Amino acid sequence: MSIYTRRGDTGQTTLLSGELVDKDDARVQTYGAVDELQAHLGMAIALTRSARVRSLLQAVEEDLVSVCAELASSGEPATRLSRRVGRDDAARLERSIDELTASYRLPHRFVRVGASPDSAAAHVARAVSRRCERLIVALNKRAGGLDDLAVYFNRLSDFLFVVAWSLEVDAVLDEIVSQTIERAGAHGTNGEVARR
Repeated sequence: MSIYTRRGDTGQTTLLSGELVDKDDARVQTYGAVDELQAHLGMAIALTRSARVRSLLQAVEEDLVSVCAELASSGEPATRLSRRVGRDDAARLERSIDELTASYRLPHRFVRVGASPDSAAAHVARAVSRRCERLIVALNKRAGGLDDLAVYFNRLSDFLFVVAWSLEVDAVLDEIVSQTIERAGAHGTNGEVARR
């Protein structure tokens, strides 16, 4: 079996539901953006040291597999999918948002991205999720049937913001602890600066 088939060389692709569509079709553009989001989530997962965040993001990755399947299907075949992301999944994100904000609060200023590699990756995922949401809203206007996905993606970008913020806070706290330990190590046991 080969990864290339040459069937897409003419600029068309086949949806899971069987229709042949152009590769710039709104449905293909939308699930392509969700695929990009999955890649960014994978980067955040690979970079984070937080087991909690890793688990939360992996659950979202599972959701996005189902989202791609739904977006790559149209009409009646979409109703036969084994799993569709819905309001319960959005509610799960809300619970996670509430738990994280209870632990980390929310910033009272605009956030400057880059406190740590994992938080920066989560912010990139957040920005891509906003684009996915815009594409889903546009596709929903044309094709319908995506109201639950629109709700989910609206919540997802909020969730990813809170995840990124929690990772930034952890990074700042880690830096403060490291600096404090470093300063303490520079002093002798009687409080005098150790000779180097």
